[in-house]
Parts: sequence; structure tokens; C-alpha cells
Amino acid sequence: MPAKFHLRANYIDLINSTISPAEIHVADGQIRSIKPTGAATPDPALPYALPGFVDAHVHVESSLLVPAEFARLAVTHGTVATVSDPHEIGNVLGVAGVEYMLENAQHVPFKFCFGAPSCVPATPFETAGAVITAEDIEQLFQNPAIGYLAEMMNWPGVLHHDPDVRRKIELAQRYNRPVDGHAPGLRGDEARRYAAAGITTDHECFTADEALDKLACGMHILIREGSAARNFDALIDLLPEHYEHMMFCSDDKHPDTLVLGHINQLVQRAVARGQDVLKVLRVACLNPVLHYRLPVGLLREGDPADFIVVEDLKEFRVRQTYLNGELVAENGTTLISAVPSKVVNNFEAEPLTAADFQVKAPAEVATTRVIQCFDGQLITKRQDILASIIGGLVVPNVAQDVLKLTVVNRYATAPPAVAFITGFGLKSGALASSVGHDSHNITAVGCDDDSIARAVNLVIEAKGGLAAVGADGEELLLPLPVAGLMSNHDGYQVAKLYAAVDALAKKLGSPLEAPFMTLSFMALLVIPSLKLSDKGLFDGEAFQFVDAVV
Repeated sequence: MPAKFHLRANYIDLINSTISPAEIHVADGQIRSIKPTGAATPDPALPYALPGFVDAHVHVESSLLVPAEFARLAVTHGTVATVSDPHEIGNVLGVAGVEYMLENAQHVPFKFCFGAPSCVPATPFETAGAVITAEDIEQLFQNPAIGYLAEMMNWPGVLHHDPDVRRKIELAQRYNRPVDGHAPGLRGDEARRYAAAGITTDHECFTADEALDKLACGMHILIREGSAARNFDALIDLLPEHYEHMMFCSDDKHPDTLVLGHINQLVQRAVARGQDVLKVLRVACLNPVLHYRLPVGLLREGDPADFIVVEDLKEFRVRQTYLNGELVAENGTTLISAVPSKVVNNFEAEPLTAADFQVKAPAEVATTRVIQCFDGQLITKRQDILASIIGGLVVPNVAQDVLKLTVVNRYATAPPAVAFITGFGLKSGALASSVGHDSHNITAVGCDDDSIARAVNLVIEAKGGLAAVGADGEELLLPLPVAGLMSNHDGYQVAKLYAAVDALAKKLGSPLEAPFMTLSFMALLVIPSLKLSDKGLFDGEAFQFVDAVV
């Protein structure tokens, strides 16, 4: 890319909410000048130049890609920056995991803003691979690349003035870092107290009423569309009135969907619903930069030349993406070169047998507490279902879609925790994954113990990965050698292999749009109501372990 260039385009000025033809001059990585051509209205013959899109909350690890590969895919959709919470790898490797993400990100021009994970481990009711203390967070805040305190999932600790939680928030305030929130379902006075403690955002709102409660408390609300959790339809109609306090995010996005689109898709959908384009673009491009004080240009004279050129303001097809004046993507093709990524991990689990997953019946007649999962949602419900008992063992009832769910400790040898789940829809075989939020033990779901054992052992043998196993012997594995969370290979190849494993999961009967993403959240205890950790079945409303079979 030449050190100097200029382009003619309809210039979108999000600070002043105007669109007009202009000539934009770039030199040495900066916007040197923006010269209006004199016309007061957009020229239909010209493309549009605007600040790049920002994902305001994402766990890069959930893309199954290291940061450098995530960036290579994201820039093709006009994304120039992310606000990235590395608590997934933090739960596996602690501060060393966060440092891995920082180091890998330095190999690409993409603008990552990483947070200091606030809740590692997320709860004391599961086994994680590491602990990140308040002292560790203070150490991380010495690095200017750590831009905020990542999502404070321990909202009960905030409300009840837990000393450790309070200290972490105070450290963020002392070091002038925003504090991200995570408080699904919190309303009214509890939401007010949560915000008053210093929490500035929330991406977990289920309903518009919940979002309005939090907006009234001064919080910024994130509209989330990921591979599993989505609240766009529930919240988008709040944008016209509250656009100054809203942002877009993906939270967790698998590689097959990242290949297809990113924040640009939310922009397209919002504009298609009749939303004002300048307000939508403020949510997508401007608000995250201002809230997190990101070193990202906003297409102003003197700013870093971080911007995109799109064909129109309807489809938002990205012609070019620039970072610091460098052309990094053009017409859907990434121009960022792939770089080798080293492997780090923490994986000690030993192979298991089918007998390890058996559940003995406590009586001739028993009831199972069954997790009910939902497509596109992280929340679950509880169903009490009469147990299927054969030979003194509680077994899956595939015909009724009651399958077996297990979580296996990956950090030490221990008996697996086993429960039952409905909503997954498998007719045969099993799925297993070392991506299991937040502690990332091995989570598996299946129709029989043999298939479950095989799927789990494929993941163990690879020291991380996603596995699908059919009852007829068909099996596929996507290895994830980096912390059991990410691949160290080309992002587009990872996306193809993920799509193949996903297709096998659906061939086995799952109707879910993203079966592996849904599976990864069945161990997320901080989202109600019934989840499974490696220590047992957990009632997120009573905040205690319960028996899977009564």
C-alpha cells in the first residue's frame, strides 16, 4: 500500500451526523484531510466511506481461532476492532493465557482491546485450570493493551459487597478502566444497585423491559447476535430513542458464521427494519470507540486511517477495509498474511470407558431433573420427567428426546458428572467438546454410553477439540490444540472443518442451529436455571447442587 493515497466517496461524518461527497487524503497512516466537493447530498455514483465496525463484546476464543486468524476473517466484513474478553483462555491458563492473546494479536494490524478477566474461575462450583486474583488484575492493568475490567458475572457478589469483587472494581476505577457487566434478568432496584457499583454495560438482556431498566440506571446496552445467543429482535426497537447508549456485539461466534459476516450483518438488519442509518452506524462504529477509549480512528482529520468503503447503505457490501492506512481487505478477500501460532495448553484428562457414564437408578421408579435447552438462548429450564430405567440403570429416552449430558474434568482425573437434557434432538451418536463455558472442561451429549465415551476420548486424545460420533462408526474431530479452545491453523480451513463437524451433528438429528455452541453453554452455571458442572447438577436459581435422579 502506498504511503499516500486519496479517494472520492460519500463521507459519513458520525460526529455531526452528515453524509456528503468528499475527497479523503491519507498519508503515513493518518487522515490528512477531508475536503468536501461542495455538494450537499450524497452522490449516487460514489461509494460510502465510514468508520470501521467494532464488536463491542466478544470472546475471540469462541471463534476457535487465535486472535491473528480472527482478525484475518473479520476485516473482510469491515470490522476494524473488538472489545475482547479473554476469560475463556484465562480459565484454562490464567494470566499466561491472557498474555498469549496479547502476544498473538500483535502480529496483525487489527485493533484488539483486551480486558482483565474479573471472574476466573466463574464460580466455586466447578473446576477451572487457573485463578486470576485481584493482584493479577492490577498487574494486567499495568499494560495499556488491557483496556477494561471484563464482564463482572458475579452480580450477587456486587450486590452483597463481596470484598474481592469490590476490590476488582475499585482497581478498575483507580486505573481508569470501564467495568463490563453480565447480569441476565436483573431488574429494578437490583439493577440500579449493580450499576451504582460501577458497572457500565450489559449484553445479557432477555427483554426490552429489562434493557430499559438498565438504561435508566445509566448503563450501556449491547445488542448481541452470536452463534448461540441472540437478542437483536428483542432489543432493536429501543435503538431510535436510546442509540447513544447502545452497541452491537457477537459475544460468541463460531468460524463458519464469522466467514459469512460479523457486525455488518446487524447493521444490515437494523437498516432493513427502517432504522435511521446514521443512528445505526453510531451504535456499530462510534459508541464502542468512545466508551472504551479505543485507539481507533473515526474518520476525522488527524485520526488513524481506520475506515471502510461500502457500496451502499442498504447491503453494506464492503469494498475495502483500511487499518492505519493499510489496505487489509478488499472485496471479501483478506490481505492480512497468516502467521505461525505457538501452542499452549493445560489438559490432563485420561480416557474413560462407557461404564464411567452409567447412572444407577435409586429405585424401581424415579424422576429425573432434566435440563431443557433452547435454540439461540443461554438460559435453560428444568423439567421433571419419569426416568427410563433398564437393568437398574437410568438411560436416555431418545424417542422422548431425553439424552445424557456429561461434564468431564479436564484438569485432573475424576469421575464424570452425568445428568439428562432435552432439546438437543440427537437420534443417535454423541457430541463432545473441550469448549465448555466457563471452565472449559469436556462437555458431551449423547444417546448411549458407548458413543459418549468415544466422543469424549477423541477430545481427550487430541488434548482439545470438537467431536461428533455416529452410532454406525462415523466420526469427525476438529482439533483445538491451543488451550483446548483454538486451532493454530488457517481460519478458513478451520471454518470448513467446523462446518463438517456441525453437519454431522445435524445429520445425527440435532435441530439446533449451532449444536456445539449450545453444548458449550450447558456448563455455564452463571446463566439460570439448571446447568451441569464437573462437580454435578447445579440449580442456578437456588444456587446449589441438586440430584439428577430423585
